[in-house]
Amino acid sequence: MRVQADRTKCMGAGMCALNAPEVFDQDEEEGLVVVLDAEPPAQRRFAVRDAAQLCPASAISLVEDEG
Repeated sequence: MRVQADRTKCMGAGMCALNAPEVFDQDEEEGLVVVLDAEPPAQRRFAVRDAAQLCPASAISLVEDEG
């Protein structure tokens, strides 16, 4: 899985950082999403998928591994 975030769509709701704090954070200036781990390990992927689905701005996209 590869995690991408579109900061131009982000509205700083923080749902990503709340659901997967090892993978997402918010910058201190604008509160916009920061991806900490673009290729999270398998044990964090469930939380990352939840975070992407809960994002009210649809700013997070996931590219699933092939195979």
